[in-house]
Amino acid sequence: MSLQGIQNLNKMNKYKVAVLVLTIPLLFTLCKRESDIELNLADQFEYDDTPYDLEYAGFADPDLGDNPLTIEGVKLGRMLFYEPSLSKDGSMFCGSCHLQEYAFSDTAQFSIGVEGLPGGRQAMAVFNTAWHTNEFFWDGRAHLLRDQSLKPIQDPLEMNETLENAIDKLSEMGIYQIQFKKAFGDEEITSERMSLALEQFMNSIVSNKSKYDKYLAGEETLTDSEERGRVLFFTEYDQYFPELSGADCAHCHGGTNFDNNDYMNNGLDELSEQTDEGRMKVTGDPMDRAKFKVTSLRNIELTPPYMHDGRFSTLEEVVDHYDHGIHKSPTLDFALDNTTNTGLRLTDQDKKDLIAFLKTLTDQELIANEAYSNPFE
Repeated sequence: MSLQGIQNLNKMNKYKVAVLVLTIPLLFTLCKRESDIELNLADQFEYDDTPYDLEYAGFADPDLGDNPLTIEGVKLGRMLFYEPSLSKDGSMFCGSCHLQEYAFSDTAQFSIGVEGLPGGRQAMAVFNTAWHTNEFFWDGRAHLLRDQSLKPIQDPLEMNETLENAIDKLSEMGIYQIQFKKAFGDEEITSERMSLALEQFMNSIVSNKSKYDKYLAGEETLTDSEERGRVLFFTEYDQYFPELSGADCAHCHGGTNFDNNDYMNNGLDELSEQTDEGRMKVTGDPMDRAKFKVTSLRNIELTPPYMHDGRFSTLEEVVDHYDHGIHKSPTLDFALDNTTNTGLRLTDQDKKDLIAFLKTLTDQELIANEAYSNPFE
């Protein structure tokens, strides 16, 4: 090769090296999360307390206390709800066990945490929390939703991370410096602010657009089976007049949210088989033994398995339990105890109709609403 050719080749190689040197950092930057790209830009953003427009037609005004919803607070809470850095190994987030497609619950009997260990109880659905007035978790051990929000992060069976480590990881991401400033006025990241933001996001998740809601608004018509099921659901049990007796579901699952903000023993086990103390573990009161939070029946079609331990896989099993499977024990709910002499005496058609009605409580708009989805996907 001529000298000129060698010189041209050297120039070409130097050019390729220069391009490579410039390209590698660019590619690295493009592959990094948006949070890293925006590092140290928080000073360019301002606090924004614009109220969040919560749509809740059909429900009473919620009492949000000292944590009213703001657009930026809800946005931050949504980010944290789906933030894998809150877990020990970055493999899971709140939405891993509370999936939108299942009305923010988990179809596994027990959710699996970062250490590969199962949780102790079935994951509860997260919606309409703004109307919960009796603590959180199956046993009510968290007084406020903000208290509940931090416990899964620290639970060894769930995300297994310390709050200190979680804060350190978030503090290294510029996108959180920005969002904490927009939500709270400065970029300081604390566990209290994390909990308030998570509380805001979860309180923004509203389910009020089921077929039944539209029926009440005069926009939908129930089928004959659904209507028979509706009557059964709201009609009380009558031991002495079977022809007038119903399934008496509204005794525990009444009101707009189809719950009663109470803790009850629903007869799953006899006293000798009650290995989970339930509410008693929190209160210490023996009369709370085997009592668990009464959950909403909204979206029940989407949230199997059922009960605190996920023992029932289908709605048919649930209905059979209340029809003829109630176990007596000292803390059994009085109304359920009354049915044990005869059972609910539901026919096969009654059961089908009742389940048909329960399925009218499914809110398809909830599981498709992008406002509740993972913002990082």
